[in-house]
Amino acid sequence: ILLPLLVAAVLVLLISCGNAAALLLVRGLQRRHEYGVRSAIGANRNALFKHVLGESLLLAVLGGAIGVALGAVVVALLKSIAGDAIPRLDAVTLGSPILLFGVCAALVACALAGFFPAWNASRLDPVDALRDGESKTTAGRAHRRVLGGVLVLQMSLTLALLVVASLLVRTMHNVDAVEAGFDTNNVVTMSVTAVHRDWADFHERALERVSALPGVDSAAFAWGVPLTGNNWGGRIEIEGYTPADGSPPQVAVPLRAVTPGYFALLGETIEDGRDFTSLDRRTAPPQPNTASDDRLVAIVNRTFAERYWPNGNAIGRKLWRGSREQPALEVVGVVSDTRTNDLTRAPEPEVYMPLWQAAAFSKHLVVRSRVDPASITGAVQRELKALLPTVGIEAVQTLDDVRASSLAPRTFAMRLLVAFAAIASVLTLAGVYSVLSLSVTARRREIAIRSAVGAARGTIMGMIVWDGLQLIAGGVFIGLGIALVLSRALQTLLFGVGPADPATFAAAALAFVVVALLACCLPAARAARVEPAEALKSQ
Repeated sequence: ILLPLLVAAVLVLLISCGNAAALLLVRGLQRRHEYGVRSAIGANRNALFKHVLGESLLLAVLGGAIGVALGAVVVALLKSIAGDAIPRLDAVTLGSPILLFGVCAALVACALAGFFPAWNASRLDPVDALRDGESKTTAGRAHRRVLGGVLVLQMSLTLALLVVASLLVRTMHNVDAVEAGFDTNNVVTMSVTAVHRDWADFHERALERVSALPGVDSAAFAWGVPLTGNNWGGRIEIEGYTPADGSPPQVAVPLRAVTPGYFALLGETIEDGRDFTSLDRRTAPPQPNTASDDRLVAIVNRTFAERYWPNGNAIGRKLWRGSREQPALEVVGVVSDTRTNDLTRAPEPEVYMPLWQAAAFSKHLVVRSRVDPASITGAVQRELKALLPTVGIEAVQTLDDVRASSLAPRTFAMRLLVAFAAIASVLTLAGVYSVLSLSVTARRREIAIRSAVGAARGTIMGMIVWDGLQLIAGGVFIGLGIALVLSRALQTLLFGVGPADPATFAAAALAFVVVALLACCLPAARAARVEPAEALKSQ
């Protein structure tokens, strides 16, 4: 996720460089008379070049200093936005390498942006500059062409950011609409680690006491709560299933362990057979990772049953963990499908075992409440501590929080790209306004003549808007190509929308064109207000 976001940050940097280059070039054009005077009194071309480039570097130093001050605020903001999206983000600080990189980037960016204005100033003919006079300096066609090229680059990069941000916004909308197959409302989970001589007794009494608390609807223990990433990665042999390609009969399937009532607690349905009961246990006290000669049972999900027994009933079938030398698990039920591992992936085959037969030191206590889960969390922890003072309780969070954490990378990428796209849009719209305003200034005489010979204000406005539209069309054409490349880099984060989704591309392009045209209106309106007499008199 960080590499595509780094690319997006570089694009914003390039857009900023384009803005800086445009502003410095316009500033240089406005100072043509000054540069002409300097040349006339003896300043050579090298000195003039160094002077203008030095001013650009001074701006870079000042901007870099302000950027360093803002860096701490930005890092804190990113930490708050990222949440659980980036591992070890809490250890990120503004160290000297990062600060040095930022200052160097500012110096290089402004040096590149200021090179062309400095080079342009060093090639200035002092006679022409002095003859034009300070009040009449303006941008020639070549300068406007350069500014237009910079603006097209800015618009193309901005549109690319808008497209990928729109794709991630649509992704999050699609994910929010996914039916996960389980109910997350008013469910709190916590990791419980208990090392006790009578393992079963502690967990049975814990469920009894927690279930009896005011406001608690039901409680269950589980190893493999949805979206936590917990399961046993086991290989099993399936009765009646032989791989068609002749590969070994063992298949990799996530194994989970739950107590009776877990499926009902999460709103899942036993579609065939039965749920686990208190009788599905070992005759001897269960110990983690130990085998048993008791009748072992299992419940599979609907996807498992349809994939491996498509033409028969799953109830009564046998499963062997590892090989047939191990005790068999008898399938006693089929539960409805859930998106247990990832909300963006279709349900996969799963096998559930009774926790009383597949004990685990560490597992989750899952509690459904009739009230706000936060109001019962303290009472639940006190009950567990009262039963076993050494019990370890960690990762207390609601199932809604677990769901949000599973989506954190996509959420972080979406928020950051939306912010990048917003910043880029503001910079680009300012660039559109600046370039067209400079064009209006440079063409005042032409506009005045057109107006004097009868051109209507609407015609003059249309002329300026048409100039802007030509630049916008170039930016959109190039931007869609860049967006296609960027969106493919983000393909693993997309869900329910393709990296080349035509609707998203068209909507982003249309929105960009509309907003950019609005930015063209102010210079166009100013052009329409040019008074022919005053404009011709000033030439």
